[in-house]
Parts: sequence; structure tokens; C-alpha cells
Amino acid sequence: MHLYKALLFSSLTLFGLQPLAAQQSTGGPVAGPAYQQRLQEIADAPRPERIEKDIRTLVSFGTRHTLSDTVSNTRGIGAARRWIKAEIERISKECGGCLEVRYVSDTIQNRNRIPGVVKIVNVIAIQRGTQDPKRVVMMAGDIDSRVTDVMNATADSPGANDNASGVAGALEAARVLSKYKFPGTIVYAALSGEEQGLFGGEILAKWAKKQDWKIKAVLNNDMIGNIEGINGVINNTVVRVFSEGTRDTETPQEARQRRFTGGEVDSPSRNIGRYIDVLADQYFPNLDVMMVYRLDRFGRGGHHRPFNEQGYPGVRLMEAFENYNRQHQDLRTEGGIQYGDVIEGVNFPYAAKVTGLNAVTMAAMASAPAPPAGVKIAGAVQASTTLSWTKPSGAAASSIAGYKLYWRYTTSPVWEYSKFVGNVDKHTLENVIIDNYFFGVSAVSKDGYESPVVFPGAAGAFGE
Repeated sequence: MHLYKALLFSSLTLFGLQPLAAQQSTGGPVAGPAYQQRLQEIADAPRPERIEKDIRTLVSFGTRHTLSDTVSNTRGIGAARRWIKAEIERISKECGGCLEVRYVSDTIQNRNRIPGVVKIVNVIAIQRGTQDPKRVVMMAGDIDSRVTDVMNATADSPGANDNASGVAGALEAARVLSKYKFPGTIVYAALSGEEQGLFGGEILAKWAKKQDWKIKAVLNNDMIGNIEGINGVINNTVVRVFSEGTRDTETPQEARQRRFTGGEVDSPSRNIGRYIDVLADQYFPNLDVMMVYRLDRFGRGGHHRPFNEQGYPGVRLMEAFENYNRQHQDLRTEGGIQYGDVIEGVNFPYAAKVTGLNAVTMAAMASAPAPPAGVKIAGAVQASTTLSWTKPSGAAASSIAGYKLYWRYTTSPVWEYSKFVGNVDKHTLENVIIDNYFFGVSAVSKDGYESPVVFPGAAGAFGE
């Protein structure tokens, strides 16, 4: 909760008053998921020196352009992806083989910035869940790099921040989380072909469909190491989270329904963004989430988008203040300005903090029950609102303690009020008028882990 809201509620209570929403129900000001010491340990675990070592190794390959050398052991994208795979296999060996490491690839022919036939190869590591292995949360970074000419596959292209930082973050998250076991599955992915057209994400998203993965969140990390903005701002305390507003796979019928019931700012991706924001407040006193209610930066794209296009929730995490002199630039000095994505532009402690936020998010989601399915809402022309949902059966039901209802004013970007209602499949909020608020439901485990909030109907559904 923002500080001013907490102070307002405390002041009103002191004088015997309560905010309107609290007067109207037995719920109270929003309480996030229960604090977990294990998540604090995970938040603090990523090490800047390990991330620096990985970034320096990736930079040492000279260029990682999608069309660069695939045969050399020292230069090009082939050498880079083989090193990534070997490093993940080393991490897996340390945890007794807890990671399934593999390539996921396909050929792309004459599309966008791909001339002829090119094999796009991703490296992934799967940490299978102990209870619900088909339910997946994923952290991804991009292997490839580029200079000014997007088709130049031979010039030196260090790609230190864009996006060795994201790949190094995924590797470090694997080192940290592989020491634990989780009910749900966690995937660490190094994707190729991003600069040429988001092809690695497209390939992996389609492959995941064939595996019948129930992906509940893709955390795309693209540039998580720069703290010096082109505008002169230096700030290591803010990370941006971009998320789509309405689902890319929304049907015309669903869009029509949303026009009347709302949901424009409550896609599952949006509620992943809110979830990350709450976790940052709990576990990172010096890292604030700037939620950006947009698919990506203006006119630009990232590797979460292909997953959105397959119906999977996904967001982009990245630095808050970009330096365009260090993005997509030939290495050079002009007018006293140094251009190029070199190692000197990366702040390793900041990259470690953002990596920690990813690790906490994945650990929290993989520990919590799946987001509630079949969430519905009713209450037209009534003085109360009823929410209902479908309770799971079998092993997935055994860990659930109950469900929590959330609501907020329609102009609020974050959830404001909540109420735990127990292990039921329906609850009525008396004297909370459906017309005045947006609503959602989360699932809570017996050990206190909580899923993201699910907005009712197709607009907010995380998939079955």
C-alpha cells in the first residue's frame, strides 16, 4: 500500500472514521501476500560478481548477432549459446540434476530481417514442479546483439546491457532457485532472434503449447543493467514493468462483453505487474516498481509479446532510464560521446536487484496455488456483489487454504481492499456495490503463498 493511503486510513481510524469501502463491508485496506522468510532469502541471494562474470563472458564472444558465426568456439551466437547451455548444465549438476537443459529451435525463412533460411536456437532449463509440473512461470533474456545496421552480423557487438544482462539474470536466478523445490514449474530461457523479429519467443511459445504447458507468467528481462539515462538521470532504485492492457487473443464477443463489464486494465499480464509491485514493496526496500500500462515502450517490442500472442500472460522488466547512445550503436566516439553497448555501461548491483525481484516473483508464484479459474461476478441492481470461481480437485486442491477477494475504485491502478473468505467457491460482499468497484480473486496456500489476482470473466482469465 502506498504510504499516503496507509496514513489516511490510520488517521481516519484514529478519529473513529473509516474509508467508504471499509464502511461498506467487513473487508479492510489491502493486505498483500503473507511475508515469507524464504522469499527474503531468495531476494537477497543474487550476487553482482556472478552476474558481472556472466556478462563479461557473453561480451567476449565479440558479436552474438542472430546471423553471426555458429561454428566457432570463441566468436558468434553459436559459441554463446553453447556456453549458456554448458553453464546451465553445470548449475544443474550442483543441484543433483534438478534442471532439464535443452535446445528448442526451428528454422525461419525469408521473414522480416531473416534472409534465406536461418536456424533460431533457444536454450532453456526446466525446474519441474513437485505437485503441478504443467503449471509454469518463466524468466527469459535474449542472447542476440546488434549494432546500428540490424543486418551487420560481423562487426563487434558487445550487447553488454542489451541483452547480456537479461541472460545473466536468468542464469543467476537458476543458481538461486535451483537450491529449492516448488510445487509449480520454473523455466529459465535464453532466447535468440529478438533483434531480427522476436523469433525465439515465437518458437518457444508455440513449442510450449505443444507441451501443454499452462504458462501463468513470462517475465521478459530486456536490459536490466543500466542506471544512467540519456537525460542525465542516474537512478538505481526503479525498475519498469510493461504489460498489455487487453489480451491479444481476445475474441470480438469477449471484447463486446468487456465494453460493458470492464477489464481494459485487468488482463492477466496487468495483474502480474501488480503482483510484482507488491512483492517489490515487501522484499526490496530500495527498489520501486514503475508499472507502465502499455505493452512495451512506445513503438518498440520485446520477447514477451510472442507469448501474449499465444494467450500467455507476460510482462517486460527493464531499467527505468535508458541510454540510447548505448543501444543498437556501432562502437565509436563522435563529438566527445562514446557510443556502443559496452560493459562499462552496466551496473551489476542494480542487475542483481532486478534479478532478485524476478526470482522472488517466480518462487512466490511457483509456491502458491494456480490463479483461480472460472471467476465470475454478479450483483446488478443489488446492494451487494457476489464472486464465484471453480475450485480445483486432486493434488492441486490439497494445498489450498482458501481464497481472498480484492476490490478497488475503478480509477485506482492498484488493489485497495481485500478479504480472506476461506476455502469456498463463492462469496458475497454485502453492501459493496458492483457498479462502483473492480473486483478480483486470488488463491492462498496453507503455508501462506498467494497467487496473482484474477479479474472476473475472459478479460482477466489466466487460462485453465
